[in-house]
Amino acid sequence: MNKLSNNAEGDGVTPLGPNASIWERLGSFAFRRRRTVLAAWVVVLVGTLAAVGSIGSSSESSFESPDSDSLAGFEILKENFGAGGSFISGSIVFEAEQGVGAAVVQVEMSALFDEVGAIEEVTLTSPYSPIGEQRGLVSPDGSIAYASIDFDENTDELRASEIGRDIETLVDQIDIDGVSIKIGGAALAEFEPPESELIGLAFAVVILILAFGSVLAMGLPIGVALFGVGIGVGTITLLTNVMSIPDFATTLGAMIGLGVGIDYALFIVTRYREGTRDGMSPHDATVRAIDTAGRAVLFAGLTVVISLLGMFVMQLAFINGLATGAAVTVAITMVASVTLLPALIGFAGERVEVTRWRGLIMAGFVAVALLAVGLGFAPLAAVFVVMAIATLVMSFFITGLREVVPPRAEKPLRETWAYRWSRFVQHHSWPMAIGVTVLLLVMSIPVLSLRLGFGDESTFAEDTTTRQAYELLAEGFGAGSNGPLLVVAELDDPSQLGAAQNLVATLNDADGVARALGPIPSENEQAFQIFVVPETGPQDEATSALVRELRDTVIPGAVELSGLDVKVTGAVASSIDFSDYLGARLPVFFLAVLTLSFLLLMMVFRSVLVPLKAVIMNLLSIGAAYGIVIAVFQWGWGVELLGTGSGPIEPFLPMMLFAIVFGLSMDYEVFLLSRVREEYDKTGDPVTSVADGLAATARVITAAAAIMVVVFGSFVLEDARVIKMFGLGLATAIFLDATLVRMLLVPATMELLGEKNWWLPKWLDRLLPALNVEGGHDEGAIAGEEPEPERELVDA
Repeated sequence: MNKLSNNAEGDGVTPLGPNASIWERLGSFAFRRRRTVLAAWVVVLVGTLAAVGSIGSSSESSFESPDSDSLAGFEILKENFGAGGSFISGSIVFEAEQGVGAAVVQVEMSALFDEVGAIEEVTLTSPYSPIGEQRGLVSPDGSIAYASIDFDENTDELRASEIGRDIETLVDQIDIDGVSIKIGGAALAEFEPPESELIGLAFAVVILILAFGSVLAMGLPIGVALFGVGIGVGTITLLTNVMSIPDFATTLGAMIGLGVGIDYALFIVTRYREGTRDGMSPHDATVRAIDTAGRAVLFAGLTVVISLLGMFVMQLAFINGLATGAAVTVAITMVASVTLLPALIGFAGERVEVTRWRGLIMAGFVAVALLAVGLGFAPLAAVFVVMAIATLVMSFFITGLREVVPPRAEKPLRETWAYRWSRFVQHHSWPMAIGVTVLLLVMSIPVLSLRLGFGDESTFAEDTTTRQAYELLAEGFGAGSNGPLLVVAELDDPSQLGAAQNLVATLNDADGVARALGPIPSENEQAFQIFVVPETGPQDEATSALVRELRDTVIPGAVELSGLDVKVTGAVASSIDFSDYLGARLPVFFLAVLTLSFLLLMMVFRSVLVPLKAVIMNLLSIGAAYGIVIAVFQWGWGVELLGTGSGPIEPFLPMMLFAIVFGLSMDYEVFLLSRVREEYDKTGDPVTSVADGLAATARVITAAAAIMVVVFGSFVLEDARVIKMFGLGLATAIFLDATLVRMLLVPATMELLGEKNWWLPKWLDRLLPALNVEGGHDEGAIAGEEPEPERELVDA
């Protein structure tokens, strides 16, 4: 084989034959035209970031569900009450020792309310106004009061957060003895840019160096992931201007992009290094890596994208936005893995295998610096950056720092711990299979108590003004005051107001209602609204039960003869409708994803039992991960350690976790079982082929899973409760999949089934299309190579 010159495009490259696959041509092109490819990616990255800086972003979380009672109620509010139809709101809560009615308090707070109310997008209802008195915005003992803040329907979450900072500035200017002021409402809470991904990057540096034994090989996956995440997050930000995407979608995109970006690049770089160690030139090893591991990456990535976009069947703008954001990041990272990565490999060439002591030491300092920034110790990080630079400078004077680190000795395959472990598991296959299955089922028990819903402000950290405002409102007005219900209806005749007054009396007598205030007619006298304060908080199960009871029994009985079409709406009712809508459709989505998984794996492995086992194991690992999330965030086991509170599980989280983990576990499944099948095809031995396949893939699967677990797990340090849930859920699912499933269940069950693993009826074999995600070279694919027999399986 000819060797490639590392400083000239196209020099010394073995030409491709006429039968080369499109993947081989892609790898060869990116390698040969590496400067062009790198420049193109840099232009795209810079252009995306420039567009973000120029255009900016918008963000919206509208939890309306189609044809729901709450949505119809919001329409009535929009048409007749203006800003009352906004999906986001907030409050200014204050407590005065001398009483909120004291002259000095009323003067100062009224001036504050006038300034806030003058903000263009804001409609403020003061407790001192006639409407405020009607709505009971002053506590019975007169010590606590609040002003409600509504936004017009075009105000997005980012703008609401900016308004929250403006209000905070105004509040800081008020200094009244005995008065405490808190800004309430999630919409007005401060949004902190995520830094947890730096913690994940720090550990990724260490894990990759341990796995590869090479600093340069470590840098390639991280570089690709950073490009993918930068462009992906920028694209999500731009998309917020044209579709409904919640503000945490960018954080979720960064989390997923980092995980899959490093994961995918790790597989390809591993395959590249195998090629160079077998005597191939850097060009030919790259071509082979893209034609094998690159295909597997595209297969796994497209599976994640398809399953995420499958959430469009829910027909909800909020879900569409989340799915689009995650899918865009995965797609961009996937494309970077098969185009940008081979270009970077072209620059590195054979130096991938060379690590000098200075590079190793500098990488260690950089990892510690990243960890320090992620944990909020930026000044300390600067010290380690200086130490890294000092190491580089000293290397020009200290010869030892420039010396090459001795390469790690590679053991024969059957002397590795992974081979011995597989044989141990296979010798105890029944106890292992039963024990692991029972353990995963026990971990899944909390799923039986799953309750979908949105956490309220009580889940915020105790030191936030949002949490303190929530508790102050609960103290003065009861827990339900943090999420009042709105009962609204249109009037066909002014005489119907009498029926509305009777409805208020009925609502006040209803179980679970603390008080009902109104009716408050609209200015056009064509509608009215009633404020209903539940006895329980917004996220309590009793509040959900109250909403259903009001709709099904209390209200129909009170207005039966009046002709009023009454709707129960408001943020709490809307979130309940949204949760019910998603909950009813989750089984259909799960069935669709599992069916897709089964069919794809059956086409890849030409087997019935292998994909069936994969589907069952996927359910077990995800079910156990759900169980951990529910035990922590719903049951409250150790939730205080994460700086949040217990509550229901966000209704979109099970769906998103399922779609993402499904694709990632498919990656590991294909990577491991393809090697097992490759060994089986060579030897015909269903026993040793399992151990050989596990031994060949254990290191890279372990490294990839460890990086994913750390990257995802680091996001539990973020402020947003939903991001904490995603981080814990994804980290747990990947950990269980890579340990209990891949290292225990797979070898145990494959030992038990033996040759039946690869059974496929002949009639089904003829019907199924062949899905070749392994590659393999046809004759003449690379000129001068001996032709290899074409295989059907993924060779990652």
